Amino acid sequence: MKTAEKEFRKSNYSNRPHNGHNQKKKKKSKLKCIIKALLCMGILGIAIVLFLLYGPFKGFRTWYITSAMTTMHHQYLATWFYSAETIQEVLDSNKVIEVSGTTDTSQINTNKTEDDSKKTYANEYEKAVLEKDKNHPDYKIIDIKGKGYSGYLAVVYDPSQIKAMVTSKLDVSGQYVTTMAENNKAVLAINGGGFEDLNHNSTGGSPLGLTFVNGKMVTNKSYGGAGGLIGFDEDNKLVIGKMTAAEAKNKKIRDAVTCGPFLIMNGEASKVLGNGGWGLAPRTAIGQRKDGIVLMLVVDGRQVGKQGADMDDLIEIMQRYGAYNASALDGGTSSVMVENYKIINDPIDSTGAHKTRPIATAFGVITGKK
Repeated sequence: MKTAEKEFRKSNYSNRPHNGHNQKKKKKSKLKCIIKALLCMGILGIAIVLFLLYGPFKGFRTWYITSAMTTMHHQYLATWFYSAETIQEVLDSNKVIEVSGTTDTSQINTNKTEDDSKKTYANEYEKAVLEKDKNHPDYKIIDIKGKGYSGYLAVVYDPSQIKAMVTSKLDVSGQYVTTMAENNKAVLAINGGGFEDLNHNSTGGSPLGLTFVNGKMVTNKSYGGAGGLIGFDEDNKLVIGKMTAAEAKNKKIRDAVTCGPFLIMNGEASKVLGNGGWGLAPRTAIGQRKDGIVLMLVVDGRQVGKQGADMDDLIEIMQRYGAYNASALDGGTSSVMVENYKIINDPIDSTGAHKTRPIATAFGVITGKK
């Protein structure tokens, strides 16, 4: 009886499913499902990318090529996928045709003072500019928001207080604008002109083109890019134009950098084809109204839903607040606004890190107050 019972139990056990064996089968099946899902997602992702790059809708292609080709750091992102002919075709259809000539300074009145008791304004933008901030009457900062961007517009009432600042390690390495502002006691500052960036990894110490500080020419280098000289003469009028060192000296330029493109000259806006060829990115610009008030603009970008501004956006903002002359300055990672030696905007570099970079030049508001 005992032997029969043992045989029965042994037979019954051997016919039961083993839990460990089933679990292994389930794990293998689950792993296969995960691998299949990942492969499907990968194929779908590649298909979407290829559709965007080569599909019938040219909007993404235009944005992608112009953004890559104007960063100066990641042009390979465009050249990997497109031929030189395609890239050139897109760039030719998206560019800024700058207004030619130079600033007619006779149209700017830097001696005019606004009546703070003025009760009526032409529009909300005039009111925003002309109503001073009691906390610091030398300037005020206006929040700027638009489709795809946000930033700050600094209104500076006395243009004689705006000076060009240069890295203390000229031709060696750049400096952060916070450092330049502190070294020069500038209560407000923005980044300035372009600088040599060989192989896209320079230290930012060598400004491009002409640079003037307190009437002294600091650099005189060749420059074939958009724009040209951007600075103030001895009458504190913003002068923009393509000119030689001799021409700049004849115009008695006191503080200037070199960059571009020019946005508005003598009230006439540059013509922007497509997105201007500069894509969407963080931007910096400077302008002056006919009443002498200076506008210093910094726009953030490189964020989800807020890629930045194009040249049309800069022109629109500057016109809205009354600029008679205006030019873009260096943009991208360089775009920064500093108040009391602290960054107030949100610069983002090409890796996505929330930081700016050392640069060669800047514009600072030096009031003489500590």
